[in-house]
Amino acid sequence: MKYIKIRGTSLEVSNIVMGCMRLNSLDVREAQRHIETAIAAGINMFDHADIYGGGECEELFSKAIDMKSRIREKIIIQSKCSIRNGYYDFSREYIIAAVDEILKRLHTEYLDILLLHRPDALMEPEETADAIRSLKKSGKVRYFGVSNQNPMQIELLQKYSEERLLFNQLQFSLVHTPLIDSGMAVNMQIGQSVDRTCGTLEYCRLKDITIQAWSPFQRGFFEGPFIGDMEHYGELNNMINHLAEKYEVTPSAVAVAWLTRHPADIQVILGTTKDSRMLEGCSGSWIPLTREEWYGLYKAAGNMIP
Repeated sequence: MKYIKIRGTSLEVSNIVMGCMRLNSLDVREAQRHIETAIAAGINMFDHADIYGGGECEELFSKAIDMKSRIREKIIIQSKCSIRNGYYDFSREYIIAAVDEILKRLHTEYLDILLLHRPDALMEPEETADAIRSLKKSGKVRYFGVSNQNPMQIELLQKYSEERLLFNQLQFSLVHTPLIDSGMAVNMQIGQSVDRTCGTLEYCRLKDITIQAWSPFQRGFFEGPFIGDMEHYGELNNMINHLAEKYEVTPSAVAVAWLTRHPADIQVILGTTKDSRMLEGCSGSWIPLTREEWYGLYKAAGNMIP
């Protein structure tokens, strides 16, 4: 497992993260086995959100590991808040209350990381920054970040926040590549050259913000996995299968390796609830794809390399 040192902090995080969005599809014993499998594979970071299972996933997680100090101190727990019933909320009152409920469900006194989950168009940055300040001062949250935000949204909040925003969780996979596309086709009159992310990838690298890739195996917005989908991604799967054979791993590991190969030190969130799939994904942590292979996969996914 590859680990990433987050600059300016004491955090050293695995580049593979266990996503807990579907954890409540398991019972306590199954969840315990799944978490232990992840830890044994080298994963030290777990991603939650208050909306996952309506809070059930956080509750189940704490029961499964019996949140004792000897375990809690060895793992990094991240959760997210701001998505409510049909709207987003970055108000101070909501964020403080949401964190208190998250801590109660997780049976822990602090979160290692809190992400603000999708941008709130009505955000008042001074108020949101005050919530961050309060959570830091109280010891309830150690570090902060955002999810699905562009550079100017981050800059607006960072202007008022004394705490650095250290993470940005974004959809990113071999078949969802807006973070890369426009940079590959600068100054061309084609659809691929349209900048849909406002330079988010480059901005995050400049600001030492770690990108966390969600849905690394999905096509579209939860439209199903692209791995094995020969109808829509035949050429891509043929190349993935070839590389899987070369590196003696599964296709899932190759899809993960395409992300971890990027010099931005991207973390990959694995949301599977199957132990075997978790281990397959972890195998992609260190695969040394060559430049030719990385670009070849990108092109096979349907993108143009000018």
